[in-house]
Amino acid sequence: MLAIQEEIDKASAYPAYKPSNIEWIGEIPKHWVKSKLKLQSKIVNGSTPSSTNEEFWDGDIIWVTPSDISKLSSCEIHDSIRKITIEGLNSCGTSLVPIKSIILTTRAPIGNIAIAETELCTNQGCKSIITKGESKFLYYYLKSFTEILESLGAGTTFKELSTETLKNLEFALPPLPEQQAIVTYLDQKTALIDELIGKKQRKIDLLKEQKTALINHAVTKGLNPDFSFKDSGIEWIGEIAEHWNKSKLKYKGSFFSGYSFDSNDFQSEGDIRVIKISNVQNNGISWEDLSYVPADFFEKFKDFRVLEGDLIFVLTRPIISTGIKVCFYNEDYLALLNQRNSVFRPHESSIIKKFLFYLVRTFYFIEEFKQQLKETNQPNISTEQISNINIFLPSLSEQQAIVSYLDEQTALIDTAIALEIQKIDKLKEYRQSLISAAVTGKICVLPFTEKREPKAV
Repeated sequence: MLAIQEEIDKASAYPAYKPSNIEWIGEIPKHWVKSKLKLQSKIVNGSTPSSTNEEFWDGDIIWVTPSDISKLSSCEIHDSIRKITIEGLNSCGTSLVPIKSIILTTRAPIGNIAIAETELCTNQGCKSIITKGESKFLYYYLKSFTEILESLGAGTTFKELSTETLKNLEFALPPLPEQQAIVTYLDQKTALIDELIGKKQRKIDLLKEQKTALINHAVTKGLNPDFSFKDSGIEWIGEIAEHWNKSKLKYKGSFFSGYSFDSNDFQSEGDIRVIKISNVQNNGISWEDLSYVPADFFEKFKDFRVLEGDLIFVLTRPIISTGIKVCFYNEDYLALLNQRNSVFRPHESSIIKKFLFYLVRTFYFIEEFKQQLKETNQPNISTEQISNINIFLPSLSEQQAIVSYLDEQTALIDTAIALEIQKIDKLKEYRQSLISAAVTGKICVLPFTEKREPKAV
Protein backbone atom coordinates (compact mmCIF):
# COMPACT_ATOMS: atom_id res chain seq x y z
CA MET A 1 0.00 0.00 0.00
CA LEU A 2 2.78 2.43 0.92
CA ALA A 3 4.67 1.58 -2.26
CA ILE A 4 1.59 2.45 -4.32
CA GLN A 5 1.12 5.70 -2.43
CA GLU A 6 4.73 6.70 -3.08
CA GLU A 7 4.27 6.04 -6.79
CA ILE A 8 1.06 8.06 -6.94
CA ASP A 9 2.57 10.95 -5.03
CA LYS A 10 5.10 11.34 -7.84
CA ALA A 11 2.24 12.41 -10.11
CA SER A 12 1.94 16.18 -9.79
CA ALA A 13 -0.76 18.61 -10.80
CA TYR A 14 -0.97 20.29 -14.20
CA PRO A 15 0.60 23.77 -14.48
CA ALA A 16 -2.70 25.57 -15.15
CA TYR A 17 -6.40 24.91 -14.61
CA LYS A 18 -9.74 26.39 -15.61
CA PRO A 19 -13.33 25.92 -14.38
CA SER A 20 -15.18 23.05 -16.05
CA ASN A 21 -18.60 24.20 -14.81
CA ILE A 22 -19.37 20.50 -14.31
CA GLU A 23 -20.39 20.03 -10.70
CA TRP A 24 -18.82 16.62 -10.13
CA ILE A 25 -15.53 17.47 -11.86
CA GLY A 26 -14.57 20.95 -10.73
CA GLU A 27 -11.48 22.48 -12.32
CA ILE A 28 -9.80 20.81 -15.29
CA PRO A 29 -6.39 21.28 -16.97
CA LYS A 30 -6.40 24.44 -19.08
CA HIS A 31 -5.88 22.61 -22.39
CA TRP A 32 -8.66 20.02 -21.80
CA VAL A 33 -11.98 20.59 -23.59
CA LYS A 34 -15.46 20.28 -22.19
CA SER A 35 -17.73 18.06 -24.26
CA LYS A 36 -20.84 15.92 -24.23
CA LEU A 37 -21.01 12.20 -24.82
CA LYS A 38 -23.12 12.61 -27.97
CA LEU A 39 -20.37 14.71 -29.58
CA GLN A 40 -17.72 12.07 -29.01
CA SER A 41 -19.68 8.82 -29.28
CA LYS A 42 -22.53 6.94 -30.84
CA ILE A 43 -25.01 5.37 -28.40
CA VAL A 44 -26.75 2.14 -29.42
CA ASN A 45 -29.78 0.71 -27.64
CA GLY A 46 -30.45 -2.95 -26.99
CA SER A 47 -33.56 -5.10 -27.28
CA THR A 48 -34.90 -8.60 -26.68
CA PRO A 49 -36.23 -11.02 -29.30
CA SER A 50 -39.57 -12.70 -28.62
CA SER A 51 -39.08 -15.38 -25.97
CA THR A 52 -41.81 -17.54 -27.53
CA ASN A 53 -40.03 -17.98 -30.85
CA GLU A 54 -37.45 -20.77 -30.56
CA GLU A 55 -35.83 -19.74 -33.87
CA PHE A 56 -34.55 -16.56 -32.20
CA TRP A 57 -32.59 -18.31 -29.44
CA ASP A 58 -29.59 -20.60 -28.85
CA GLY A 59 -27.62 -19.16 -31.74
CA ASP A 60 -24.02 -17.95 -31.73
CA ILE A 61 -24.56 -14.18 -31.40
CA ILE A 62 -23.51 -12.84 -27.99
CA TRP A 63 -26.43 -11.05 -26.33
CA VAL A 64 -25.38 -9.23 -23.17
CA THR A 65 -27.70 -8.42 -20.26
CA PRO A 66 -27.05 -6.59 -16.95
CA SER A 67 -26.78 -10.02 -15.32
CA ASP A 68 -23.83 -10.91 -17.57
CA ILE A 69 -21.98 -7.73 -16.63
CA SER A 70 -22.66 -8.20 -12.91
CA LYS A 71 -20.80 -11.53 -13.02
CA LEU A 72 -17.59 -10.15 -14.56
CA SER A 73 -14.31 -10.31 -12.67
CA SER A 74 -12.55 -7.95 -15.11
CA CYS A 75 -13.44 -4.98 -17.29
CA GLU A 76 -13.81 -7.10 -20.44
CA ILE A 77 -16.82 -9.00 -21.71
CA HIS A 78 -16.61 -11.57 -24.48
CA ASP A 79 -19.48 -13.97 -23.77
CA SER A 80 -23.06 -14.11 -22.50
CA ILE A 81 -25.26 -16.59 -20.69
CA ARG A 82 -27.81 -16.63 -23.51
CA LYS A 83 -27.17 -16.16 -27.21
CA ILE A 84 -29.44 -15.34 -30.12
CA THR A 85 -29.63 -16.26 -33.79
CA ILE A 86 -29.36 -13.94 -36.77
CA GLU A 87 -33.15 -14.21 -37.05
CA GLY A 88 -33.46 -13.09 -33.44
CA LEU A 89 -31.10 -10.17 -34.10
CA ASN A 90 -33.13 -9.02 -37.10
CA SER A 91 -36.44 -9.43 -35.29
CA CYS A 92 -35.93 -6.70 -32.71
CA GLY A 93 -34.26 -3.36 -32.06
CA THR A 94 -30.87 -4.61 -30.90
CA SER A 95 -27.76 -4.09 -33.03
CA LEU A 96 -24.29 -5.56 -33.22
CA VAL A 97 -21.60 -3.24 -31.88
CA PRO A 98 -17.87 -3.52 -32.59
CA ILE A 99 -15.03 -4.58 -30.36
CA LYS A 100 -13.96 -1.91 -27.80
CA SER A 101 -17.51 -0.61 -27.45
CA ILE A 102 -18.44 0.42 -23.91
CA ILE A 103 -21.37 -1.61 -22.53
CA LEU A 104 -23.23 0.25 -19.78
CA THR A 105 -26.14 -1.06 -17.72
CA THR A 106 -28.85 1.59 -17.64
CA ARG A 107 -31.40 -0.22 -15.48
CA ALA A 108 -31.37 -2.84 -12.69
CA PRO A 109 -28.81 -1.54 -11.85
CA ILE A 110 -27.51 1.65 -13.44
CA GLY A 111 -23.75 2.00 -13.80
CA ASN A 112 -22.19 -1.44 -14.25
CA ILE A 113 -19.79 -1.22 -17.13
CA ALA A 114 -17.62 -3.36 -19.39
CA ILE A 115 -15.62 -3.19 -22.62
CA ALA A 116 -16.65 -5.46 -25.48
CA GLU A 117 -13.79 -7.74 -26.47
CA THR A 118 -15.77 -9.13 -29.40
CA GLU A 119 -18.68 -8.10 -31.59
CA LEU A 120 -21.93 -8.39 -29.62
CA CYS A 121 -25.38 -6.98 -28.97
CA THR A 122 -27.36 -6.31 -25.79
CA ASN A 123 -30.84 -6.33 -24.33
CA GLN A 124 -32.74 -3.17 -23.37
CA GLY A 125 -31.11 -3.09 -19.94
CA CYS A 126 -27.83 -1.99 -21.54
CA LYS A 127 -26.65 0.71 -23.89
CA SER A 128 -23.53 0.46 -26.03
CA ILE A 129 -21.24 3.44 -26.50
CA ILE A 130 -19.02 3.53 -29.58
CA THR A 131 -16.52 6.30 -28.94
CA LYS A 132 -14.27 8.25 -31.27
CA GLY A 133 -11.55 8.45 -28.67
CA GLU A 134 -9.81 5.98 -26.40
CA SER A 135 -12.56 3.63 -25.20
CA LYS A 136 -10.65 2.63 -22.06
CA PHE A 137 -10.42 6.31 -21.03
CA LEU A 138 -14.19 6.59 -21.29
CA TYR A 139 -14.52 3.32 -19.38
CA TYR A 140 -12.45 4.72 -16.53
CA TYR A 141 -14.36 8.01 -16.59
CA LEU A 142 -17.78 6.36 -16.38
CA LYS A 143 -16.46 3.90 -13.79
CA SER A 144 -15.43 6.76 -11.52
CA PHE A 145 -18.86 8.40 -11.61
CA THR A 146 -21.32 5.53 -11.21
CA GLU A 147 -23.12 7.43 -8.43
CA ILE A 148 -23.69 10.34 -10.83
CA LEU A 149 -25.08 7.97 -13.45
CA GLU A 150 -27.38 6.44 -10.84
CA SER A 151 -28.63 9.89 -9.81
CA LEU A 152 -29.50 10.71 -13.43
CA GLY A 153 -31.85 7.74 -13.69
CA ALA A 154 -35.59 8.40 -13.72
CA GLY A 155 -38.77 6.36 -13.54
CA THR A 156 -41.53 5.28 -11.17
CA THR A 157 -41.52 1.48 -11.46
CA PHE A 158 -37.74 1.34 -11.71
CA LYS A 159 -35.03 3.88 -12.39
CA GLU A 160 -33.57 3.94 -15.88
CA LEU A 161 -30.92 6.07 -17.53
CA SER A 162 -32.40 7.30 -20.80
CA THR A 163 -30.53 7.58 -24.08
CA GLU A 164 -31.14 11.32 -24.18
CA THR A 165 -29.75 11.84 -20.67
CA LEU A 166 -26.72 9.73 -21.48
CA LYS A 167 -26.10 11.62 -24.72
CA ASN A 168 -25.98 14.89 -22.80
CA LEU A 169 -23.63 13.62 -20.11
CA GLU A 170 -20.82 16.15 -19.79
CA PHE A 171 -17.17 15.34 -19.35
CA ALA A 172 -13.74 16.87 -19.85
CA LEU A 173 -11.56 15.49 -22.60
CA PRO A 174 -7.78 15.62 -22.97
CA PRO A 175 -6.05 15.13 -26.35
CA LEU A 176 -6.00 11.52 -27.60
CA PRO A 177 -2.29 10.88 -26.77
CA GLU A 178 -2.97 12.09 -23.26
CA GLN A 179 -6.03 9.85 -22.97
CA GLN A 180 -3.83 6.91 -23.93
CA ALA A 181 -1.17 7.93 -21.39
CA ILE A 182 -3.78 8.12 -18.64
CA VAL A 183 -5.11 4.68 -19.60
CA THR A 184 -1.61 3.18 -19.51
CA TYR A 185 -0.97 4.73 -16.11
CA LEU A 186 -4.29 3.54 -14.66
CA ASP A 187 -3.90 0.07 -16.12
CA GLN A 188 -0.55 -0.29 -14.36
CA LYS A 189 -1.58 1.19 -11.03
CA THR A 190 -4.98 -0.51 -10.78
CA ALA A 191 -3.38 -3.85 -11.68
CA LEU A 192 -1.01 -3.38 -8.75
CA ILE A 193 -3.91 -2.51 -6.44
CA ASP A 194 -5.95 -5.46 -7.70
CA GLU A 195 -3.00 -7.76 -7.04
CA LEU A 196 -2.90 -6.56 -3.43
CA ILE A 197 -6.65 -7.04 -3.12
CA GLY A 198 -6.26 -10.57 -4.49
CA LYS A 199 -3.58 -11.38 -1.91
CA LYS A 200 -5.77 -10.14 0.92
CA GLN A 201 -8.74 -12.09 -0.40
CA ARG A 202 -6.63 -15.24 -0.47
CA LYS A 203 -5.61 -14.54 3.11
CA ILE A 204 -9.29 -14.25 4.05
CA ASP A 205 -9.98 -17.58 2.35
CA LEU A 206 -7.17 -19.21 4.32
CA LEU A 207 -8.49 -17.75 7.57
CA LYS A 208 -11.96 -19.10 6.79
CA GLU A 209 -10.47 -22.53 6.09
CA GLN A 210 -8.58 -22.32 9.39
CA LYS A 211 -11.82 -21.47 11.21
CA THR A 212 -13.66 -24.39 9.60
CA ALA A 213 -10.85 -26.81 10.45
CA LEU A 214 -10.79 -25.54 14.04
CA ILE A 215 -14.53 -26.09 14.45
CA ASN A 216 -14.37 -29.52 12.81
CA HIS A 217 -11.62 -30.73 15.11
CA ALA A 218 -13.15 -29.42 18.33
CA VAL A 219 -16.65 -30.73 17.61
CA THR A 220 -15.50 -34.21 16.53
CA LYS A 221 -12.30 -34.79 18.55
CA GLY A 222 -12.83 -32.63 21.63
CA LEU A 223 -10.20 -30.49 23.34
CA ASN A 224 -8.17 -33.15 25.14
CA PRO A 225 -5.46 -34.72 22.93
CA ASP A 226 -5.19 -37.62 25.40
CA PHE A 227 -8.74 -38.82 24.71
CA SER A 228 -9.20 -42.37 23.47
CA PHE A 229 -10.96 -42.60 20.13
CA LYS A 230 -13.22 -45.10 18.44
CA ASP A 231 -14.37 -45.66 14.88
CA SER A 232 -17.58 -43.73 14.30
CA GLY A 233 -18.68 -46.22 11.67
CA ILE A 234 -19.26 -43.35 9.24
CA GLU A 235 -16.69 -42.91 6.47
CA TRP A 236 -16.62 -39.12 6.35
CA ILE A 237 -16.42 -38.76 10.13
CA GLY A 238 -13.66 -41.23 10.91
CA GLU A 239 -12.72 -41.56 14.56
CA ILE A 240 -14.71 -39.92 17.30
CA ALA A 241 -13.94 -39.43 21.01
CA GLU A 242 -14.64 -42.78 22.67
CA HIS A 243 -16.95 -41.48 25.38
CA TRP A 244 -19.13 -39.44 23.02
CA ASN A 245 -22.59 -40.80 22.26
CA LYS A 246 -24.06 -41.31 18.83
CA SER A 247 -27.60 -40.05 18.32
CA LYS A 248 -29.87 -38.49 15.73
CA LEU A 249 -30.96 -34.91 15.56
CA LYS A 250 -34.61 -35.86 16.09
CA TYR A 251 -33.88 -37.17 19.57
CA LYS A 252 -32.34 -33.89 20.70
CA GLY A 253 -35.05 -31.43 19.80
CA SER A 254 -38.16 -30.80 17.72
CA PHE A 255 -38.91 -29.39 14.28
CA PHE A 256 -41.64 -27.14 13.01
CA SER A 257 -42.05 -25.82 9.48
CA GLY A 258 -43.00 -22.32 8.40
CA TYR A 259 -46.45 -21.00 7.64
CA SER A 260 -47.63 -20.13 4.16
CA PHE A 261 -48.28 -16.46 4.71
CA ASP A 262 -50.20 -14.58 2.03
CA SER A 263 -47.74 -12.23 0.36
CA ASN A 264 -50.53 -9.64 0.27
CA ASP A 265 -50.16 -9.44 4.05
CA PHE A 266 -46.51 -8.42 3.76
CA GLN A 267 -45.74 -4.83 4.71
CA SER A 268 -42.71 -2.61 4.13
CA GLU A 269 -42.48 -1.65 7.80
CA GLY A 270 -43.65 -2.83 11.19
CA ASP A 271 -42.53 -4.74 14.29
CA ILE A 272 -43.01 -8.39 13.22
CA ARG A 273 -40.54 -9.67 10.65
CA VAL A 274 -41.08 -12.63 8.35
CA ILE A 275 -38.13 -14.97 7.79
CA LYS A 276 -38.24 -16.07 4.17
CA ILE A 277 -35.84 -18.40 2.36
CA SER A 278 -34.01 -15.35 1.00
CA ASN A 279 -33.22 -14.25 4.57
CA VAL A 280 -31.47 -17.47 5.61
CA GLN A 281 -27.71 -17.36 5.02
CA ASN A 282 -25.07 -19.67 6.44
CA ASN A 283 -23.41 -16.79 8.28
CA GLY A 284 -26.69 -15.62 9.82
CA ILE A 285 -29.88 -13.83 8.90
CA SER A 286 -29.78 -11.29 6.08
CA TRP A 287 -32.50 -8.64 6.23
CA GLU A 288 -31.89 -7.18 2.76
CA ASP A 289 -35.15 -8.69 1.49
CA LEU A 290 -37.19 -7.53 4.46
CA SER A 291 -40.93 -8.06 4.94
CA TYR A 292 -43.22 -7.42 7.91
CA VAL A 293 -46.69 -8.66 8.86
CA PRO A 294 -49.31 -6.97 11.05
CA ALA A 295 -48.60 -6.90 14.80
CA ASP A 296 -51.54 -9.15 15.70
CA PHE A 297 -49.98 -11.97 13.63
CA PHE A 298 -47.43 -12.57 16.39
CA GLU A 299 -50.20 -13.86 18.67
CA LYS A 300 -52.34 -15.32 15.89
CA PHE A 301 -49.44 -17.42 14.57
CA LYS A 302 -47.56 -18.02 17.83
CA ASP A 303 -46.70 -21.60 16.81
CA PHE A 304 -44.48 -20.14 14.07
CA ARG A 305 -42.43 -17.80 16.24
CA VAL A 306 -38.67 -17.97 15.82
CA LEU A 307 -36.78 -17.76 19.11
CA GLU A 308 -33.18 -17.07 20.01
CA GLY A 309 -31.14 -20.26 19.68
CA ASP A 310 -33.36 -21.80 16.99
CA LEU A 311 -31.68 -23.40 13.98
CA ILE A 312 -33.38 -22.41 10.73
CA PHE A 313 -33.07 -24.78 7.75
CA VAL A 314 -34.02 -23.95 4.17
CA LEU A 315 -36.02 -26.85 2.72
CA THR A 316 -36.34 -25.87 -0.94
CA ARG A 317 -34.15 -27.89 -3.27
CA PRO A 318 -33.29 -25.05 -5.73
CA ILE A 319 -31.84 -23.13 -2.80
CA ILE A 320 -30.00 -26.07 -1.23
CA SER A 321 -28.88 -27.76 -4.47
CA THR A 322 -25.34 -26.52 -3.83
CA GLY A 323 -25.37 -27.58 -0.18
CA ILE A 324 -26.88 -27.02 3.23
CA LYS A 325 -28.34 -23.63 4.05
CA VAL A 326 -28.86 -23.21 7.78
CA CYS A 327 -28.41 -20.42 10.29
CA PHE A 328 -28.53 -19.91 14.05
CA TYR A 329 -31.10 -17.30 15.06
CA ASN A 330 -29.44 -14.85 17.43
CA GLU A 331 -31.48 -11.70 16.81
CA ASP A 332 -33.55 -9.41 19.04
CA TYR A 333 -36.29 -8.98 16.43
CA LEU A 334 -39.71 -10.57 16.79
CA ALA A 335 -40.04 -12.92 13.83
CA LEU A 336 -42.35 -15.51 12.29
CA LEU A 337 -41.24 -18.33 9.99
CA ASN A 338 -42.41 -18.39 6.39
CA GLN A 339 -43.03 -21.52 4.33
CA ARG A 340 -40.20 -23.62 2.84
CA ASN A 341 -38.16 -23.09 6.00
CA SER A 342 -38.02 -25.23 9.11
CA VAL A 343 -36.86 -24.55 12.65
CA PHE A 344 -35.09 -27.07 14.86
CA ARG A 345 -35.47 -26.19 18.52
CA PRO A 346 -33.05 -28.19 20.71
CA HIS A 347 -33.84 -29.69 24.10
CA GLU A 348 -31.58 -27.79 26.46
CA SER A 349 -31.39 -30.83 28.75
CA SER A 350 -29.31 -32.74 26.20
CA ILE A 351 -27.60 -30.24 23.94
CA ILE A 352 -26.29 -26.71 24.29
CA LYS A 353 -27.67 -24.47 21.55
CA LYS A 354 -24.34 -22.90 20.67
CA PHE A 355 -22.70 -26.34 20.46
CA LEU A 356 -25.33 -27.27 17.89
CA PHE A 357 -24.56 -24.04 16.06
CA TYR A 358 -20.95 -25.17 15.66
CA LEU A 359 -21.90 -28.77 14.93
CA VAL A 360 -23.97 -27.94 11.84
CA ARG A 361 -20.91 -26.24 10.34
CA THR A 362 -18.74 -29.34 10.48
CA PHE A 363 -17.75 -31.31 7.40
CA TYR A 364 -19.47 -34.38 8.73
CA PHE A 365 -22.85 -32.72 9.34
CA ILE A 366 -22.78 -31.17 5.87
CA GLU A 367 -21.95 -34.56 4.36
CA GLU A 368 -24.74 -36.20 6.35
CA PHE A 369 -27.09 -33.54 4.99
CA LYS A 370 -26.00 -34.32 1.44
CA GLN A 371 -26.57 -38.03 1.98
CA GLN A 372 -30.12 -37.39 3.13
CA LEU A 373 -30.68 -35.14 0.14
CA LYS A 374 -29.65 -37.88 -2.30
CA GLU A 375 -32.25 -40.27 -0.96
CA THR A 376 -35.22 -38.37 -2.34
CA ASN A 377 -36.54 -37.30 -5.71
CA GLN A 378 -38.91 -34.81 -4.13
CA PRO A 379 -38.42 -31.09 -4.90
CA ASN A 380 -37.72 -30.34 -1.22
CA ILE A 381 -35.77 -31.93 1.58
CA SER A 382 -38.03 -32.83 4.51
CA THR A 383 -37.65 -32.22 8.20
CA GLU A 384 -37.86 -36.00 8.61
CA GLN A 385 -34.74 -36.43 6.52
CA ILE A 386 -32.88 -33.71 8.43
CA SER A 387 -33.98 -35.23 11.73
CA ASN A 388 -32.28 -38.51 10.77
CA ILE A 389 -28.85 -36.91 10.52
CA ASN A 390 -26.35 -38.59 12.84
CA ILE A 391 -24.70 -36.48 15.54
CA PHE A 392 -22.12 -37.26 18.24
CA LEU A 393 -22.38 -35.57 21.61
CA PRO A 394 -20.19 -35.26 24.69
CA SER A 395 -21.56 -34.34 28.11
CA LEU A 396 -23.14 -30.92 28.64
CA SER A 397 -20.08 -29.74 30.58
CA GLU A 398 -17.76 -30.76 27.75
CA GLN A 399 -20.07 -29.16 25.20
CA GLN A 400 -19.84 -25.90 27.15
CA ALA A 401 -16.05 -26.13 27.32
CA ILE A 402 -15.90 -26.63 23.54
CA VAL A 403 -18.28 -23.71 22.98
CA SER A 404 -16.19 -21.40 25.18
CA TYR A 405 -13.01 -22.43 23.38
CA LEU A 406 -14.50 -21.98 19.92
CA ASP A 407 -16.12 -18.65 20.83
CA GLU A 408 -12.71 -17.32 21.85
CA GLN A 409 -10.71 -18.77 18.96
CA THR A 410 -13.19 -18.01 16.19
CA ALA A 411 -13.55 -14.44 17.50
CA LEU A 412 -9.82 -13.98 16.96
CA ILE A 413 -10.09 -15.33 13.42
CA ASP A 414 -13.18 -13.20 12.71
CA THR A 415 -11.28 -10.11 13.90
CA ALA A 416 -8.41 -10.95 11.55
CA ILE A 417 -10.87 -11.45 8.67
CA ALA A 418 -12.61 -8.14 9.44
CA LEU A 419 -9.25 -6.36 9.40
CA GLU A 420 -8.42 -7.77 5.97
CA ILE A 421 -11.87 -6.77 4.70
CA GLN A 422 -11.26 -3.22 5.94
CA LYS A 423 -7.94 -3.17 4.07
CA ILE A 424 -9.65 -4.39 0.91
CA ASP A 425 -12.31 -1.69 1.25
CA LYS A 426 -9.62 0.97 1.65
CA LEU A 427 -7.77 -0.32 -1.39
CA LYS A 428 -10.99 -0.21 -3.43
CA GLU A 429 -11.68 3.34 -2.24
CA TYR A 430 -8.13 4.31 -3.09
CA ARG A 431 -8.44 2.68 -6.52
CA GLN A 432 -11.62 4.64 -7.19
CA SER A 433 -10.14 7.96 -6.04
CA LEU A 434 -7.03 7.35 -8.16
CA ILE A 435 -9.12 6.73 -11.28
CA SER A 436 -11.23 9.82 -10.59
CA ALA A 437 -8.16 11.99 -10.06
CA ALA A 438 -6.55 10.84 -13.31
CA VAL A 439 -9.59 11.12 -15.61
CA THR A 440 -10.51 14.58 -14.29
CA GLY A 441 -6.99 15.97 -14.50
CA LYS A 442 -6.36 16.37 -10.77
CA ILE A 443 -3.04 14.57 -11.27
CA CYS A 444 -0.84 14.62 -14.34
CA VAL A 445 0.80 11.37 -15.39
CA LEU A 446 2.62 12.72 -18.44
CA PRO A 447 6.41 13.13 -18.66
CA PHE A 448 7.73 16.42 -17.22
CA THR A 449 8.24 18.07 -20.61
CA GLU A 450 4.64 17.40 -21.62
CA LYS A 451 3.41 18.80 -18.31
CA ARG A 452 5.20 22.04 -18.97
CA GLU A 453 4.18 22.28 -22.62
CA PRO A 454 0.82 20.55 -23.13
CA LYS A 455 -0.15 19.91 -26.71
CA ALA A 456 -3.07 21.80 -28.19
CA VAL A 457 -6.33 19.98 -28.93
